[in-house]
Formats: sequence, structure tokens, C-alpha cells
Amino acid sequence: MKVFEQYESNARSYCRSFPTVFNKAKKSIIYGSDREYIDFLAGAGALNYGHNNDYIKQKVIEYLDTDAIAHGLDFHTSAKEQFITKFCNAILTPKNLEYRLQFCGPTGTNAVEAALKLARKVTQRTGIFSFMGAFHGMTSGSLSVTGNKEIRAGISGIANDVTFMPYPDGKRTNFDTLAYLESILDDSHSGIAKPAAIIFETVQAEGGITVAPIKWMQELRALCDRHDILLICDDIQVGCGRTGSFFSFERAGIVPDLVILSKSISGYGFPMSLLLIKPELDIWKAGEHTGTFRGNQIAFVGATAALEYREKTLLEKEVKLKEFFLKKFLNEKIKPINDKIEIRGIGMIWGIDLGEFNNPELAKKISTLCFERGLIIERVGRGDNVLKILPPLNIEMQILQQGCSIIQEALTDCLTTSIYNDYELEKVSA
Repeated sequence: MKVFEQYESNARSYCRSFPTVFNKAKKSIIYGSDREYIDFLAGAGALNYGHNNDYIKQKVIEYLDTDAIAHGLDFHTSAKEQFITKFCNAILTPKNLEYRLQFCGPTGTNAVEAALKLARKVTQRTGIFSFMGAFHGMTSGSLSVTGNKEIRAGISGIANDVTFMPYPDGKRTNFDTLAYLESILDDSHSGIAKPAAIIFETVQAEGGITVAPIKWMQELRALCDRHDILLICDDIQVGCGRTGSFFSFERAGIVPDLVILSKSISGYGFPMSLLLIKPELDIWKAGEHTGTFRGNQIAFVGATAALEYREKTLLEKEVKLKEFFLKKFLNEKIKPINDKIEIRGIGMIWGIDLGEFNNPELAKKISTLCFERGLIIERVGRGDNVLKILPPLNIEMQILQQGCSIIQEALTDCLTTSIYNDYELEKVSA
């Protein structure tokens, strides 16, 4: 570990929570220098099809063995042609969706930047509405629409024309977020101009696994239509089948104007981001938004293979089965441990919210205990109080059950021993 501490920047993140050297991974297991670990993080959602998926790997190896184009800027290539054709035939056409595909830079934040830039160009307005709890990336534009004050500090003074609205979470059950938003748009004295776009996540993943209600999403789409505002759906983490259907917004029956995909779109963890644009909004001039790594050929090959793998394995049905298990397990085995525990989620993304304990060390301790017992699980949300369950979609059921049992044991141990009780005593004595 010394070489990382001595030479790698202080910006390093995940490795601080999971301090071991990893050297191999397969399916839903990561192998460290000390032991093997069940992966409930899945590359923060970049590995929906597991580590080193055999089907995707073989397609990539075959492509590389032919000395095909590995880097091609935005040239026309066979790899790109095959991906576009497969994506349209397997995803867009069956869902009656008409989008143009823009290949952005290598990561999700690059596609967010493109979406914000295009929305402003189309509408000739500069404002953007985002939501409290949102996370959209770490570059200036995407960070400007991200709610976390701590990480936004790096762009202090330059994040202009972004207004944050309340997101429909459990703490605002009696507050109509969309009525509030509409009152601002209708009020000539609100002090807030009509925005170019509203950007939202159907599930706020980094925000604490907060799932937007179907009716809310439908009314948000209608509001945007009434006020001539573009609707941008950030499907970076919860798209590509994470909630069951390929796009997370499908359950609401809505069609966003712009859709952002990344993470698992490449199927294998290769850097790739994609912006889907309604045809009438594709008003870019040639070269107006460009980038050196917007043509990741290996990612195209992986992405095509991933779509084929989804079809061959009937993955959507598999996700529904595991969703049923997770919902049942978390509500029947985890929630009864303590009535302060809150469970939220959909598909294959679930959260165990420990915020009601008012103990900033509790979730961290549980995550650490899980790691010591062979499970990698991340913390998200306000105060990092939510344990996020985000395994590969194709995780073996036995391993999924095993990972959930580790969480149950760690939670039980923490809530019946010193970590919780000692903190309560410290608060009383203070």
C-alpha cells in the first residue's frame, strides 16, 4: 500500500474505503491480495454484466486479433456502424424511440456537458434547473448541476444560472415539488428566468437511492411541454437495465428530449458516453462539439456484444426476479433489525438508509465490517448514511444471498454492540 500513499494524489477515493490490492476479477467476485470479495459496487454501475464477461470478452479479443481500428476519432468505422445498427434495432426501434446518437468524450460527465451545451444552443436560454440531491459529474458544467455542496466548492463563483429544486423524496411527502416549480415559472416576479432545460435522474443514486414516483415523472414531462423547456434524463448509473427496462424512464411512459448514457453502455467497463438527441434538436454544426476520445472502438465492440448478451440471457427477466428477492430480503430481514432503518430501491439498486440514527460513524463502520467479511459495499447520500447495494445484474443468486447475509450480520453486530451505543452515550454526556 505504501506506493499508493507515497505517489498517488490525495484525490484517490474508493481505495480508501477498500484498502487492499486487487489483481483479478470474474463475474461478481473481485480477488484481492488477501482474499476474495463479493462485489456490490460493480464499478459504480459500470459493470452491469459483471467482471470480464466471457461473451463480451471474446468479441473484443476477436476484434483486436484482426488489427482492426483501435482509435478512430469520429471516423466511420465498422465497429461504430455495427453498434449503431444494433442499438437502433435492439433498443430504439422496438421502443418506438427516435433519437440521434452523439458520441461524446469517454465518461458520463462529458455527455452531461454536451447535453447542457446543446440545450442552451437550441433554446437560446442559459438557465438550467436541477434537483437537490442530484449528481451529474465532476467537470465544471456537470458539477454546476450537482447538489453536493462539498464537491461543488471547486467551482465556487463560476457555477452560474443553475437553480436547484426539491426532489420528491420521503422527507417532502406533503410538499408538491412540481407545483412549486410551476409557480416559479408562472410568476413574473419570481426572480428566476425560464430555463433552457431541466436535468433529472429517475433514481438519485449518489443522492441516497431516492426513486422518483411515476406520476411525478409524467407531470414533470408535461410541465416541460407546457413551458417549452427541454427535459434531460441522466441515465448514466441507472440505465442499461439497472432498473429492469433498458432505460430507467420507461416505467413512466415518458420520452425525454435528451438522454445521457455511460458507465455500462460499453458492457465491459471501457470508457464510453452517449447522448441521445431528438432529431429536431440535433442542430450542431460540424465539429462544434468534439473530442479526441469520442470514438472508442473497443467500447463500440463491447457495447454491441453487451446488447447481444442481454438478448441471449433474457437479462431483463433475471433482474425482475432478483428485484423481488432484494425487496423481500431487505424489508423482512434488514428493516426489522431496527425501526430507524429505511429501505429504498428499484430493480438492482437498493439503499439501506441509516440517517435516522444520527450517527455519522454507523454506516462507515458497517461498510468496513462488510469489507472485512468479504463484501464491497459503498456509502452514499447525505452524510454518506446510505449503504448502496449495486451488484452486477447477472450476479449468481447464491452469491447475492451471501452478500445480503453479510450485510445483515454486520448491521446486527453494529446495532447491538458498541458502535451505536457508545455514540449515544457520548452525545448524552456532551
